[in-house]
Amino acid sequence: MSNQDGLSVKKESDFSEWYVQAITRAELIEYTDVSGCYVLRPWSFRMWELVTAFFDGEIKKSGVRNAYFPCFVSEKALKAEESHINGFVAEVAWVTKSGSTDLKEPVALRPTSETIMYPMFAKWVRSHRDLPLRLNQWCNVVRWEFKHPVPFLRSREFLWQEGHSAFATKQEADAEVLEILELYRRVFEELLAVPVIRGKKTDHEKFAGGDYTTTIEAFIDTNGRAIQAATSHGLGQNFAKIFNVNFENENREKSLVWQNSWGLTTRSLGIMIMVHGDNKGLVIPPRVAPQQVILVPIYKGKNQEAINSKTKEIEQILVKGGIRAEADLRDNYKPGWKYNHWEMKGVPLRLEVGERDIANNQVFSARRDTGEKKSIPLENLVDNVNKVLDTIQQSMFEAAKARREPHLKETTKWGEFLEHLNTKNIVRVPFCGQEKCEDGVKKRSAAESKAQQTDQKFELTGAAKSLCIPFEQPELTAGTKCFACETDAVSWTYFGRSY
Repeated sequence: MSNQDGLSVKKESDFSEWYVQAITRAELIEYTDVSGCYVLRPWSFRMWELVTAFFDGEIKKSGVRNAYFPCFVSEKALKAEESHINGFVAEVAWVTKSGSTDLKEPVALRPTSETIMYPMFAKWVRSHRDLPLRLNQWCNVVRWEFKHPVPFLRSREFLWQEGHSAFATKQEADAEVLEILELYRRVFEELLAVPVIRGKKTDHEKFAGGDYTTTIEAFIDTNGRAIQAATSHGLGQNFAKIFNVNFENENREKSLVWQNSWGLTTRSLGIMIMVHGDNKGLVIPPRVAPQQVILVPIYKGKNQEAINSKTKEIEQILVKGGIRAEADLRDNYKPGWKYNHWEMKGVPLRLEVGERDIANNQVFSARRDTGEKKSIPLENLVDNVNKVLDTIQQSMFEAAKARREPHLKETTKWGEFLEHLNTKNIVRVPFCGQEKCEDGVKKRSAAESKAQQTDQKFELTGAAKSLCIPFEQPELTAGTKCFACETDAVSWTYFGRSY
């Protein structure tokens, strides 16, 4: 029986309730009176800051510059690209009044910013000397989801970065698409310790209005669901034609630019939580942990002041060494309560400081990910702690990858595909690439599935869809048939249940 401060359900028995308890009791979010809109509390926002700091630094190295564009977009601009708006039409939030007065022309809150930014691109790009134009903004967007909202995963307002670029040639644009996708892979694998699959979306699942979409797909082993982690889109010249973004090339001829857009959202935090969390709460990789080390003093008798002083001294050594450390000196809680509290919040490493530890010139450590406990000498403490944190980071990635691998299946047959689907797997299959067939897979898998609805609060159904055409393609023997319709297959493609 858990108390109010702990988790009352197990991750493996009630995943959706576990998730809600984990993010609320670890003080990541607070609900507001507007459904689907949440407060990101300091613990979660600090994680987002660490993600943004890494990504922002990397894109600036490659020549991307930050800007900011308005959150409102005119109806005319938003509807300029029909296939683009059709991809968002059900989610667009409109402002129709100012006070009690109806607006003559309603304006939309941005679901994404192509139609806000590209009229500006048309003004700024005149010559090949103005290219490439590579801009990024950190902002919020609004997508008025009608499905059951879930913090981080599916909310009506969320934070993201959206990059938008224009190039003189398709080759340059295509190179950037993959450059950004690689940075997204690094965010997930090197910071969040979450393994991902890199690939290309089918035409049916690509970004509305674009030529093609590349993606990284993560996997939640608890319920066998894939989840789109981040996307980088090649827009071709589609938007350039509509918004007249052209330039005079070196031969003094008018040419349309080639464009890309790319985005990473706070969904990344939700993915990390689901992949690593356990029945004690969050487990946070050191590189994105708000606090990497928590120090807990252990008292016996009347030595509290001396122990506190030494604990504070050790905290300062770590902080000066660049480690995010905090001493929990609250005297109204016992050490056991503090252990549970910081374990629930996912702090990677706990250091205990007691009278015996001080006498032995050491601290006693406990890893959050494995529970391993050992003494660490105070001599060269910063180096020693950094080594442990690096080990935790790598171990968490390897553990997540090991949990995922048994769930990556391959088959050429529909019957085996359904069997794999119903045992919490994603499946690589030969696929014809036709939209009609893809629609059929979704309908048939929903109708024939043994798990029509696997998670009430997430509102996840048994339908499967294409996830991506992985970049790593096994040989596809000539004459291989599509797993679903028996026409010739054109690629191996991952299908599965997805968020």
